[in-house]
Amino acid sequence: MDESSLKKIIEQGETATVEFKSWVNAASMRERINLVVPELIAFANYKGGTVYLGIEDDGTVTGCSGKYDVQNMCESIYDKTRPPMFTDIEEIEYDGKKIIAISVASDGKTYATTDGRCLKRLGKNSKPYYPDEMSHIYSTSQTPDFSSQIIAESSVDDINLMVVYSLKEKLKLRDASSTLPELDDMAFLRDLGLTAEDNGQTKLTIAGLLFVGKDASIQRLLPQAEVIYLHYDRENLEEYNARLDMKQPIITVLDRLTEKVQNDNKIQNVQIGLFRLEIADFSEKVFQEALLNALSHRDYQQLGAVYVKHYPDKIVIENPGGFLDGITEKNIITHPSVPRNKLIAETLQRLKYVQRTGQGVDIIFREMVTMGKSYPVYRVFNDAVQLTISSATEDINFVKFIVNEQDQKQIFLSLAELMILRYVTENKKIKISKAQELTQVSEDEVRKSFVNLIKYGLIELSGKDYMLTARVYEAVKSQVEYTRDKVVQYIKAREMILEYLRMNKSIKNSVIRELCGFSKQQARTTIDKMIAENLIERIGAGSATEYTLK
Repeated sequence: MDESSLKKIIEQGETATVEFKSWVNAASMRERINLVVPELIAFANYKGGTVYLGIEDDGTVTGCSGKYDVQNMCESIYDKTRPPMFTDIEEIEYDGKKIIAISVASDGKTYATTDGRCLKRLGKNSKPYYPDEMSHIYSTSQTPDFSSQIIAESSVDDINLMVVYSLKEKLKLRDASSTLPELDDMAFLRDLGLTAEDNGQTKLTIAGLLFVGKDASIQRLLPQAEVIYLHYDRENLEEYNARLDMKQPIITVLDRLTEKVQNDNKIQNVQIGLFRLEIADFSEKVFQEALLNALSHRDYQQLGAVYVKHYPDKIVIENPGGFLDGITEKNIITHPSVPRNKLIAETLQRLKYVQRTGQGVDIIFREMVTMGKSYPVYRVFNDAVQLTISSATEDINFVKFIVNEQDQKQIFLSLAELMILRYVTENKKIKISKAQELTQVSEDEVRKSFVNLIKYGLIELSGKDYMLTARVYEAVKSQVEYTRDKVVQYIKAREMILEYLRMNKSIKNSVIRELCGFSKQQARTTIDKMIAENLIERIGAGSATEYTLK
């Protein structure tokens, strides 16, 4: 800025975007920064503006004297604001004196001091900016669903008609029977609940802004609706090598990030019979379900962004807002759907991007288990949720077997059944209590899963545990492992029976079943084997039959 431009500003005096502050009347640099920060916050929460240090309230230029460091001033302002504020600082020569101009833009974020003071510019003065004033732009009525609230400051001019057209065309492809695309644009939006009438005028709801709003409108009306994509290279997992900041409609964000992930995907080809199965590092279905889950469940009243961190071996998705009451990592698969933003979830369902409203967590788990990948990992913080999905396929033989089994037998294994099979494949055996904890379903449902798996010939009872049948061992492990596990089971049972007989004269079949956790047939098979090995002998007959050491 030159001297003549500054002269015009001084002549106009303080305005909604201009503030004068004295340098000479402040005792220290700390005091000057404390004077400047509230004004900059007020400007940032309004239209932006500039604080001129070295000019008195009446326009008298007294200048800035002594030693100072512009970089330190910039960093001090950054440290004293939340979120941290970026400013431009310029030194201007005026009538032989030094003036420091500190400018801040309005980027749509709501700023406050580190001690919690929030201000907004009102004419020539800065006034407190209270929470109820911040929320008034979203609704004139109370509703428990934030996404269905009407944005009072919105209008039809905030609607991106190209995005509306794109949504209708995509819906035609996703659901040819839907009649929604046949409606005119405004009827289409009304039917979805994306617009509403307010005092005779058409306004956008929060969901409407997030689905069909212009980029600039999202920035202005809901700036916290941001998704930040970070890409990390294998050579440096600490610092990202690419970044993409998006304040755009939900489906636009979904399409852009899906393309990012797919372009970086590696494909593993698995031959199963006569056809070839392609296993991607990151399944498109899993990624889209996880991202839409984050966008529909995030807390839009928090200022943080949704982060998508793309590493070579995993994708981490973080969204503001903890789990709703009653949902934990231990019941997230089966907990009844409780969408934080109901209208967003319903719109995604009606546009056929999700199968139903709610979490869709079971879909993510099923896909990951079927593809032989590790389970999704949820971490919950007070005000955020983090989901990690890994790329590595851990067990190709399991993938081949499951795909082939369901195809040949024309069966559809439930998520609980798949999780039980996966666990037994990795750990050899499983108890009902462990299966219940793993699958997050009731004991009755777990027992039904075991019954089905036994009926399909996939598992068998071994004492009180369940293990894979020989046929499945042959497919996913080996006949040798199956035989070895059965032998180990027999040796353990034999030693328990012999130890019992050393302390007691005889033993009955019922005691063997209780001692070893066997079924009647398993006990019979063990007894016959021990008799054949001349370890025990049978005494009596019928219900009175007992066995003693030989």
